[in-house]
Amino acid sequence: MPGQRSRRSANGPRGQESSGPAGRRSRKAPKARRKKALLWTGGTMAFVLVGLSVGGYALYQHFNGNLNTVDVGEAGNKNVFDNDAPVNILIIGTDKRTGKGNEGYGDKGSVGHADTNILFHVSEDRTNATALSIPRDLITDIPECEVKQPDGSEKVVPGTRGVRFNQSLGQEGRNAGCTMETVREITGIKVDHFMMVDFNAVKELSTAVGGVEICLAKPVKDPDSHLNLPAGEHRIQGEDALAFVRTRHSFGNHGDLDRIKIQQQFIASMIRQMQSDDTLTSPTKLYKLADAATKALTVDTGIGTGTKLASLAQELSKVNTKNITFTTVPVLDNPAEKTPVTVVLNPPKADALFAMMRDDTSLTEVKSKKKAAKSKQDALLKGPKAAAADVRVDVYNGGKVPGAAQTTVVWLQNEQGVLKSTNKANAPAKVAKTTLEYAPNQADQARALAAMMGLPGSAMKKGTTDAEGLQAMVLTLGDDFKGAGTPITGPAKVPDDIQQANADKAECAK
Repeated sequence: MPGQRSRRSANGPRGQESSGPAGRRSRKAPKARRKKALLWTGGTMAFVLVGLSVGGYALYQHFNGNLNTVDVGEAGNKNVFDNDAPVNILIIGTDKRTGKGNEGYGDKGSVGHADTNILFHVSEDRTNATALSIPRDLITDIPECEVKQPDGSEKVVPGTRGVRFNQSLGQEGRNAGCTMETVREITGIKVDHFMMVDFNAVKELSTAVGGVEICLAKPVKDPDSHLNLPAGEHRIQGEDALAFVRTRHSFGNHGDLDRIKIQQQFIASMIRQMQSDDTLTSPTKLYKLADAATKALTVDTGIGTGTKLASLAQELSKVNTKNITFTTVPVLDNPAEKTPVTVVLNPPKADALFAMMRDDTSLTEVKSKKKAAKSKQDALLKGPKAAAADVRVDVYNGGKVPGAAQTTVVWLQNEQGVLKSTNKANAPAKVAKTTLEYAPNQADQARALAAMMGLPGSAMKKGTTDAEGLQAMVLTLGDDFKGAGTPITGPAKVPDDIQQANADKAECAK
């Protein structure tokens, strides 16, 4: 981030420094051969390939036994995926030190905070994906959340204002559902599923795949992580891999934001390695990878079986690696701190990026079918518009702005002349995106209302049967709704200076 000052370490709520041993076991690695990408989701694609290739009921049962699951209640999605909607998966890397060789790393008593966080948004048409990193040291409000206890009862954990994002997990007994709700609070995007891993996952997955290629623009000797490598290309695994993704004093401004970039490069390289010929043609390597992945994973119950995880991975495998973009939530140094340790949102840039993701706008140029699909939806906005006095609409609030339905109706009536608008209070359930449901013979009314509200084409939900009599359209305000008179439509392109990296391109850590 341009102009960002160096940060002190802020690992976990108390700010402990992370450190740990890593032996040097690297070698010069050849560049990975490439073919059409198979999307990385913590190794689940390897699980699919192994299961399908062997015909695998016994294998599926074996992998089922490896998985750990958490019931996140209403925070997630009970369906594995929806063919008619984007899929949002939160990948969480915790700082929990359990496992062989991990007890010496930093805060060995950590309950497991949300240390590394990536919101993986897969487009509705599966042509592209955005991997959004959320800094653990982002100051935010953690909403109240319900946590299921082992005996089946529910515990309500009160919300907390103005704390680090990483406290959304572990602190006060919060589970991954609380982290999912915190992501929704920040971005306005409902998370469907989560996948959580700890330190062991980095070591085990990197070893199972046969090592991950990295490139260093300069030699690195980090006394804290014990990463000690010369400049150039290396294939790393095990302790070396963990040391690489944890080093914070070797690149950029020595802060967590620069470590995020390193982690993105590592994950992108693992994606390329997983879909390389070396991995895909080796049953032994595939089995080791799938076994390590399922042992390392904790997931929500919505994808908590072998068959469900396989279905999800098969769906996500449709995305080509070249259309996976890594980016980071735009932030600023916390102005409340004399020596910056934490960060806060950069509202103009963050809001624009979140709006693009909510509107399912790709951060990469993709195939024409994506553009054609968007054009087809946008076509619903074109055509004759009804007079304001002829627009009938019932307004529901499914978002997070209190009283939004009432304020919207007042605005529509007093400022737009839509006198036949009615406040229907809260929607039956919370929704991420604003929608306008209408009948074919209400299309002119829908276009008029969309123009007033600044609704994108994706918000238009055209029915199949005509409305009868005085039937009204249904406007449900979602998390993307900021206020009456504020357009919901996201920008058509990424704002300037937003950090981006492509999963298909290798980069050297600087």
